Amino acid sequence: MHFASELNSKQMAGGRVAHATLKGPSVVKEIFIGLTLGLIAGGMWKMHHWNEQRKTRTFYDMLEKGQISVVVEE
Repeated sequence: MHFASELNSKQMAGGRVAHATLKGPSVVKEIFIGLTLGLIAGGMWKMHHWNEQRKTRTFYDMLEKGQISVVVEE
C-alpha cells in the first residue's frame, strides 16, 4: 500500500509541471489564413497571366508590323 501511495504522489507531482495548453483550431483564424493565402496565390496567378498576355500581344504587334515572320525563309 505504501508503494502505491508513493507512486501516486510522484504522478501528481509530474502533473503540476507547466505545459503548453493545446487548444483546438480557431475557426476565425483558419478562415483569415485561408483567405490571405488564397488572395496571395490569386494575385500571383493574375500577374503571371498578365505577363503572358503582354508577351502574346507584343508578338502579334511585331508580326503585324512585319518585324518578324512565322514563314521560314528559303
